[in-house]
Amino acid sequence: MFDFALTGELLGLDFVQTALLAAAVLGLVAGVLGPLVVMRRMSFAVHGTAELAFTGAAGALLLGVGVELGGLAGAVIAALLIGILGGRESERDSVIGVILAFGLGMGVLLLSFYDGRSANKFGILVGQIITIDSTNLNLLVGASVVVLVVLAVIYRPLLFATVDPAVATARGVPVRLLSLIFAVLVGISSALGVQIVGALLVVSLMVTPAAAAARVTASPWKATVLSIVFAEVAALGGIILSLAPGKPVSAFVTAISFVIYLVCRLIAWLRGRSSRSRVEHRAPNAPDDGGTGTLNVPIPPSSTPA
Repeated sequence: MFDFALTGELLGLDFVQTALLAAAVLGLVAGVLGPLVVMRRMSFAVHGTAELAFTGAAGALLLGVGVELGGLAGAVIAALLIGILGGRESERDSVIGVILAFGLGMGVLLLSFYDGRSANKFGILVGQIITIDSTNLNLLVGASVVVLVVLAVIYRPLLFATVDPAVATARGVPVRLLSLIFAVLVGISSALGVQIVGALLVVSLMVTPAAAAARVTASPWKATVLSIVFAEVAALGGIILSLAPGKPVSAFVTAISFVIYLVCRLIAWLRGRSSRSRVEHRAPNAPDDGGTGTLNVPIPPSSTPA
């Protein structure tokens, strides 16, 4: 399962090195966007855009054009639909569910017409690093640069709108426009991950590292740095571990991401336990709240005559 000699030999192949570069770029983009996705509660939206990226990739495979271009087009269309139709937060989940179901249905239909290698069909769902060449890498790098530049321009107002949308609206921040732009950025990033981790498991890079980072820090900047580190470890580590056994990369990427998440949850739990112990040690005679969350402080009798 883990033949290190064989892994070392495979690391010298051009297509493996290209895949590692693509994974590093994807890890950077996913790590930067992830904390905002988590704060804006858009994890389900990532899955929805990934499903239409799958539909676009399936259509491109059927037409014989670049799968990455089809996936990119499908994800952008999905992001626009989510941003336009799901403007209200109360409607967003239902809109995403409708788009997700439509995308899966159309993707399955398009794949049913494809008579080529079954590995190509499977690769769209769970990733296939051998299909990543210099052309794919150039497109991925170019799209990633566009995403990062646009995010850098809108980051401060977007963060403001994420933390307190009501106040941001009152201060004149174009909250609706920023939400639409961010949805498109998420769609592009989701499409970039289709060839590496597949349409079904792209959430493992777009959401899990950021969710893990959010467990150990409340600072947006620190969460972004940790999210990038976690995403890079998962993406690069997943590819390296998958080389010797020749199994889908997505299985290893998701496993590493999940382990990181569990470790971060454990760290958060230990911190919380330590904080509670210090509080109890400093104030051993503090009034009991009875489990209600309100201290039962005795009220002295009133000195005002009845």
